[in-house]
Amino acid sequence: MGNIQVLSMQNICKSFPGVKALEDVSLELDRGDVLALIGENGAGKSTLIKILSGAYKADKGKIFFEGKPITITDPRDSINLGVSVIYQELNNSDPLTIAENIFMGDLPLTKAGHLVDYKKLKTDSLALLQRVGLYKYSPSTLVSELSIAEKQMVEIAKALSKKVKILVLDEPTAALNNEEIDILFRLIKQLAGEGIAIIYISHRLDEIFEISNKVQVLRDGSSIAMFNTHQTNKHELITMMVGREITDMYPARNTSGISEKLFDVEHLQSDYIQDISFSVKQGEILGLFGLMGSGRREIVEMIFGARKRKSGVFKVDGKTVEINSPKDAKNYGIGYVPSDRKAEGLFLIHSVGTNITINILKFFLTKFHTMDFRKEKKIWRHWIDQLRIKTPSSTTQIDSLSGGNQQKVVVAKWLAAKPRLLILNEPTRGIDVGAKNELYNLINELSSQGIAFIMVSSELPEIMAMSDRILVVHEGRFKGELERSEFSQERLLTTAIGD
Repeated sequence: MGNIQVLSMQNICKSFPGVKALEDVSLELDRGDVLALIGENGAGKSTLIKILSGAYKADKGKIFFEGKPITITDPRDSINLGVSVIYQELNNSDPLTIAENIFMGDLPLTKAGHLVDYKKLKTDSLALLQRVGLYKYSPSTLVSELSIAEKQMVEIAKALSKKVKILVLDEPTAALNNEEIDILFRLIKQLAGEGIAIIYISHRLDEIFEISNKVQVLRDGSSIAMFNTHQTNKHELITMMVGREITDMYPARNTSGISEKLFDVEHLQSDYIQDISFSVKQGEILGLFGLMGSGRREIVEMIFGARKRKSGVFKVDGKTVEINSPKDAKNYGIGYVPSDRKAEGLFLIHSVGTNITINILKFFLTKFHTMDFRKEKKIWRHWIDQLRIKTPSSTTQIDSLSGGNQQKVVVAKWLAAKPRLLILNEPTRGIDVGAKNELYNLINELSSQGIAFIMVSSELPEIMAMSDRILVVHEGRFKGELERSEFSQERLLTTAIGD
């Protein structure tokens, strides 16, 4: 591509009340680059991208696009330049068709200018669907019928319809399986080969070495370094991201807390789940593994009472209990960290602190039936410090935090409730490597104190490192149980595939 520079952001500064989000950050992007932008949650990645997209305005700094100084005052300016951002939470409209999603806000009109030109809409959409590899779908297919990976491809098609020059992908593989990731990576390489510049944000460092040619590290609102990807390594990047050495990502398992059985599941059934039985001991970390669609989510949601079951028995301390709602589960000391934090784990219009203590408000009632706010704020501060949640204050509205810090709040909410059994469904999704390390150590410590865990994870290194046993499910059925001595990626995947 001849190293033709498409973007230069120079000495960008941005502050919010109580926090300096960016301090003299510069970023340069050539045509065809795949630049990995990495850093801990709260490092400034999202703020920098929001300035590029027009959602925020920089306090200081200059932006050059294709060598010319520009001012981006709103998202329309950014779109007109050819910048498209695809966020982790996709912006599809499920009730509309693929074609309507692709050209939303820019539908082709007839010559009279009053009606939608549906013939052109179909033709243009079909060309874009073929370009992103969605050959099997008609432009008239409803987006609600697509998988998450396919919805992401529709978002990319939408970007291509706007003659995109810079494509920003924010944690694009968070909800994808390995096959879907391969398809996405092939498309990224194809687009880069066509001269489109890509900014790729991810906490998965293995992906960065596979897909990017440059990597830039942010920490605490400052740019720490920029490399050609082949000139660095994972250990060096982690050290720069967190500002300290992390010698062991996963702690040595402390199994001293494992004792008698705490929780039993007997003959659990639904329309999809077929006769699942297992038990969890006090202090045990039980892994639950399966490919997307295997039924792992359905199983944990039934245990938590968030999904109805056809039949099945739950026992706590050997006694049969009825769990038909999350309230029932909570009363028996069962907590659940969901995979979709925004839809299922948080009250987005409330503060960080309120979200942390929402499950334990009774704990702060005085004998006069008033709230002991001093006591509540002490709990807020404890968990904000314990999980290193980056927030201007405990009263900050939670939807202003980065995705990773929101995830930490969901975890804090349940740890504050002192559960006996905590279900973790993709607990480290969107969390940076430093926070992952801290969370793993915390889980290990809590398990040594007798708290039991059921961990659902798509990341094989994570589930093998943290689990004492792993149950594998495939198409709603129990396919195998592996003890720690039997763990291997090959065996887990082979079992999960159903062979």
